[in-house]
Amino acid sequence: MTELIVKGVLGYLLGSIVGSLLVGRLRGGVDIRRLGSGNAGATNALRTQSKLFAFWVLLIDIGKGWVATGLLAKARIPGIAPAPAEWGVWAVAVCGIAVMAGHIYPLWHGFRGGKGVATVGGAVLGAAPVLFIPMLVIWLLAVIVFGFVGLASILGALTFVVAAGADASPRMPMLTFAAVSALLIVFTHRTNIARMLAGTEPRARRLWLLGAARSRS
Repeated sequence: MTELIVKGVLGYLLGSIVGSLLVGRLRGGVDIRRLGSGNAGATNALRTQSKLFAFWVLLIDIGKGWVATGLLAKARIPGIAPAPAEWGVWAVAVCGIAVMAGHIYPLWHGFRGGKGVATVGGAVLGAAPVLFIPMLVIWLLAVIVFGFVGLASILGALTFVVAAGADASPRMPMLTFAAVSALLIVFTHRTNIARMLAGTEPRARRLWLLGAARSRS
């Protein structure tokens, strides 16, 4: 049990390293939470900064998710006895949820972070890459058809729940991770949901192929 607590704390601290805020500091103190949509994520970074800025943000946020579930969850911590097998299987879920919580409520940045989409994607890649494929496919299709990145992110997270539930391997820890992740993604996108309902949510014009086709017709 102690091992899970320590890994959870380390996962949270890792998640608190928010890509956009780290890159922004290296770029002379840019805080994208004061720009555009106010979200400290790759989409707002792309809209308000540059493609290179957004690339590094995405890489960092995906990378820390992957490190949390792919490395930290499986690592032996010096001086701490490994958790019993029935608890040890929860390490991936604990680290995955913790790294998301750190990204959304980062200790280093006044508990104001991003929405967790790239981080959960990286965490799924580190935990079970096969489950990431349907998430990515649904995300891409949703952006192309509807043009809303927020909606695509919510649908991608819900796809993770379905894929985790359909997995034939022992799945309660992974299903728990997926369910909590989906709830967090829906919660962090609550303002996007309100704007979509009000008809004021901006679309990703470069990815919204259906919309581009309509505008040409």
